[in-house]
Amino acid sequence: MWWFQQGLSFLPAALVVWSAASFVFSYITAIVLHHVDPLVPYISDTGTIPPERCLFGIMLNISAFLGMATMYVRYKQVYALNPDKSRILKLNKLGLTLGWMSCFGLCIIANFQKCILYYIHVLGACLTFGVGAIYMLVQTVLSYLMQPEVHSKDIFWIRLTALLWCCSSIVSMFVSSVVLYSGLYGTNLVQKLHWDPLEKGYTAHIISTVSEWSLAFSFLSFFLTYIRDFQKISLRAVVTLQGTTLYNSPQSFVTDERTLLIAGSI
Repeated sequence: MWWFQQGLSFLPAALVVWSAASFVFSYITAIVLHHVDPLVPYISDTGTIPPERCLFGIMLNISAFLGMATMYVRYKQVYALNPDKSRILKLNKLGLTLGWMSCFGLCIIANFQKCILYYIHVLGACLTFGVGAIYMLVQTVLSYLMQPEVHSKDIFWIRLTALLWCCSSIVSMFVSSVVLYSGLYGTNLVQKLHWDPLEKGYTAHIISTVSEWSLAFSFLSFFLTYIRDFQKISLRAVVTLQGTTLYNSPQSFVTDERTLLIAGSI
């Protein structure tokens, strides 16, 4: 059995691979068509102009769905491992809520382009990265509370490292973006897709874009840590039939019959 066939480990693996592919494919398309500069454009800039905008949007929407599924499985796993620990259960519910908010933000980023609806796009970015960072914090705290009984200390330190990487990228991106868009280097920079290295503000622009890419991959690195945990869990859905037909007449109802809707490791 391959490693991704064990439990639900394919979920975080698919999330990471698909999300990385969405960034890379839209970047390559935008570069080939000369829509952005090759040297570290904003991720959002690679999904601004068709056709890469269409590719970027649909792939990020799928990433959001995979993210929601991954976070739900993580929620169920933590709940099953700690059924009597109220503090962990409360943090677990908070984590699921924050995670799904972050995924909703990713959908906003995918469907509201930066150069068209800037403020809505920024809202999506704040939900994705800001709320997503808090989700990472909650999961790191949960990892701390569950070690060493549930898992080793190593996974806690790895997740803490990814969290610190994420936070440092957020700070770097925020500071450089504030400097860049402060008005010192001109107006309407949001619409600017091509930069000359000799232009004022180019350094702040590069720091901001590198920080954004770093931030995105810190998230992907964090979800990679779920793969080993997800090898230890499987979920099953059970359907309850209220009758043997789909008619509304009372005569059609019989005793409940339970059957497995999905078997195996889903």
